[in-house]
This record gives sequence, C-alpha cells and structure tokens, in this order.
Amino acid sequence: MTLRTLTSLEARVLAVLVEKQATVPDSYPLSLNALTMGCNQKTAREVVMSAAEADVLQALDELKSMHLINTVSGNRVVRFEHNAARGLGVPGAALACLTLLMLRGPQTTAELRLHTERLHRFADISSVEGFMDELAEREPPFVVKLARAAGAREARWAHLLCGEVAQDAGGQAQPRDDELAFLRAEQQRLNVELEHLKALVLRMAVELGMDADTGAAT
Repeated sequence: MTLRTLTSLEARVLAVLVEKQATVPDSYPLSLNALTMGCNQKTAREVVMSAAEADVLQALDELKSMHLINTVSGNRVVRFEHNAARGLGVPGAALACLTLLMLRGPQTTAELRLHTERLHRFADISSVEGFMDELAEREPPFVVKLARAAGAREARWAHLLCGEVAQDAGGQAQPRDDELAFLRAEQQRLNVELEHLKALVLRMAVELGMDADTGAAT
C-alpha cells in the first residue's frame, strides 16, 4: 500500500518503538504506558510532547493500518512492536537515521552518526551521507537536505515522512502545521490546569482563613 503522510505523533510513536527496541530490549515490545512515556520523554526529543494514552492508541491504530506496527498479546497487557524497516522499505542503517530525525528534528551528518550509535554504528560520516543520499533519491523522497543556516558549518537533514519542511530565510526548519496545532492545544491545556490550580489555592486559603497572596492569617 502507499504510505500516507504521518502526523507528528504517529512519527514519534514509530520512532520511539524503533529506539526502545535497541536501547531497552528487555522491555520491548512496549506496553501502551511505556510507549506513551517514551513519546513524552523530555530528553533527546524535539519537540517535547505531552500526549495522552488515548492519543497514542489512536496513532497506533493508524500505524497498524499502514503495516508499520504490530500488536503482541502478552499475559496481562497488549504490547506493540514496529515493522518500520519492512513497512518503509529501508535497511536498518537508513531506519536508524530516519528514527533520529523523527525524534530530534533536523540533524547534520555528524550529529546523525553520533546520535545513532546505539541504533546502528556507522564506520564514518561518509557512510551516513551515503544512506541519506539514497533516502533523498527515493520516489517520493524520505529526507531532504536543508539550506545551510547562516553561520552554520554544515547543512542539516530533515525527514519528509510528515510532509514538506518549511524553512525561514536563515535556513532554519519551521514547525509543521500539525506540530503547531499540537503545541497550541498543549498550551491551552496547561493554561486551563493553571487556572484550576489557582482556584484550588484560593479555595484552600479561604477555608484556612488565610490571605491567598501573602499566606498570612486573616
């Protein structure tokens, strides 16, 4: 079947499954809870997400329909494993590069070689470049080499699994529309939580007979 454009969360889910297979093999395949935690991880992620389990489950259903993931029935919980190499039709080395681009955003070839070491050990930077060139020459292409940013020594690569990458005048990749929508929704959710916390503090202060601003007894 033809692979459609992935959403940012679908790409994150797929990449986390590939990453965790290599980095925490004892926990792989992953439960929904572990996968959600991996998607929301604050380190080695760009952008940082705060996806709910329901969102991740929906993304899994979509990825399963594209034959990119499989479910594994365990004794107590359903677990998930990726089928990315076969589903995308790429070798393991190329998948390692795509995984890093989906997790961390645009990278130089040197950064890709460094950050993919736990997924695939490349002999040198030219090996990375070879696989990236192959991914760029596919039809349709899976990656694109971005214009070199002002002051940068090396151009960066970006994946195209979530659609075309917009660049500003300085060659910097701009967030995709679905990434912006996700971030706006997350900001709105945090604002609502903040207002709830403020109301809770005010209610507790009233119940304790204290000034909510100073904490002094009234």
